[in-house]
Amino acid sequence: MKALWRIFRLILREQPAALGRGAALSFIVLAMGFALLSLSGWFITAAAAAGLAGMGAVFDVFRPSAMVRFLALGRAAARYGERVLTHEATLRALEVLRVRLLGGLLQTSYPRMIRIRGAQALNRLTADIDALDGVSLRLVLPIMAGLGAQAVAFIAIWALVGLPIAAWILVGYVGGAGLIFWQTTRKTARLSRRAEAAAQAFRSRLIDLIRARRDLAVQGRLMAQADVTRAADDRGLMMRLQQDRIERLAGAAFQMLGVLVAGGTLWIGISLVQAGDIAPAFAALGFFAALALAETVAPLRRAASDLGRMAEAARRVSRDIAVPVTAPAATADSAAAGSLDVAAVTLLRPGSTLKVVEDVTFSVAPGETVALTGPSGSGKSTLLLAAAGLHPIESGEIYLGDRPVGAWNEAGLRNQVGLLPQRSVLMAGTVADALRLSAPQSDDASLWQLLDAVALRQTLEARDGLSTLIGPRGDGLSGGEARRLTLARVLLRRPKILLLDEPTEGLDEATAQAVLSGVRKVLPEAAILIAAHREIETSFADRTVSFT
Repeated sequence: MKALWRIFRLILREQPAALGRGAALSFIVLAMGFALLSLSGWFITAAAAAGLAGMGAVFDVFRPSAMVRFLALGRAAARYGERVLTHEATLRALEVLRVRLLGGLLQTSYPRMIRIRGAQALNRLTADIDALDGVSLRLVLPIMAGLGAQAVAFIAIWALVGLPIAAWILVGYVGGAGLIFWQTTRKTARLSRRAEAAAQAFRSRLIDLIRARRDLAVQGRLMAQADVTRAADDRGLMMRLQQDRIERLAGAAFQMLGVLVAGGTLWIGISLVQAGDIAPAFAALGFFAALALAETVAPLRRAASDLGRMAEAARRVSRDIAVPVTAPAATADSAAAGSLDVAAVTLLRPGSTLKVVEDVTFSVAPGETVALTGPSGSGKSTLLLAAAGLHPIESGEIYLGDRPVGAWNEAGLRNQVGLLPQRSVLMAGTVADALRLSAPQSDDASLWQLLDAVALRQTLEARDGLSTLIGPRGDGLSGGEARRLTLARVLLRRPKILLLDEPTEGLDEATAQAVLSGVRKVLPEAAILIAAHREIETSFADRTVSFT
């Protein structure tokens, strides 16, 4: 629940006006409904009593009937405005949450960024934001408006009818609704979390089925994967049916609560009338007020059903948006990196105290190529990430030019350093779109120059050139072609320091040699550091640094 309130406080801080208008109209709708039904009950009973007493000719029917019409029309207008404004508040709240969530994720560690690139993690992020649309719309605003309407009704009924009826209605609705809400959330909290997990499993398996359908068909596993996907959907459907049954039982309990409170109010009112403490018309006012106030607890049915799902989503989202955004260090516009110097650097594996790199020292001068060699897991890739400012340094320092990597601001660092990691992503679009992601203002001649440098010109000219379409994750290109296209995208920024992790993976010897020569031709003055796994990469380098 703390996470839910943290999310709501964030929404309230960012969108106070929208939430304020929505809450005010929610309260007005409930208050007008209470006033309308109460006044109608009093009016009918008082008019009947006046007629029986022979005073119908002098009984004022115009002002009460005018007030009834005003409340009826006003309630309809308020209900329309409440729907519009509360949904506006919700959409604004989702906008705030998405922006804050993305801002937090941009500040997270590189290993976690890698983990959330998968389909399951991205679906989870999307579903979490969608789940939180009910925090204000179905949870906080209805509860606030209901409590406000109950408080106003208590004061009004106490003043017009009497304390016994006012106290019975307040205690009955607030206490009874709280008990039903608590019992319902006990049953649905875990169930709603499991239903959401099943929905996420279904989405992930369906995406896997669609993306890998050709490979699955070749291996004869297409129908088996389809069966697994249907099984996940069936589990989710079963849990949603159980959740719906509990929600309907909660709705029935809230309706029974309204009947109980209204019946108790009628009994107390009759007793007070018989004792001569109040007039029959005011007893009717209290009874109809009790009926009207049942509307204040009705929205809790949906909130109780979704509370577990919202709480779990709030816990994950609040963790990510809680990451503080630190102000970058000032960097002169004219600063240039030039050389790369690694001074007695020690690096730890993410999330552990195990040293992956210990007391490493070397330098890469402008125009020089250095290859890092050693077995897999020796820390070559981790050192590249640290040089790019994407991995924390335990001890020692990495200098870009004359300043530590941590002293560069984000924009300056990315302008000076280019990184080709082991895993690079290509989004759906054209080849030109994929390249211009790095430098949007680049002209076609610049793009062709880089494609020529990575030995892709002839391949793409045989297709549709820069307009060649590629699918998600580079679908339509071979592994080597996708690797070279991402390398060209890195080169497009003309970095002063270039960090390459297995740049020739998947390429034959001749193509690999052409690509490495093309890289040096495009960046003749750049300091190039390569995590090398092939002899052609180490032989291309001016010297090597061995990791053991």
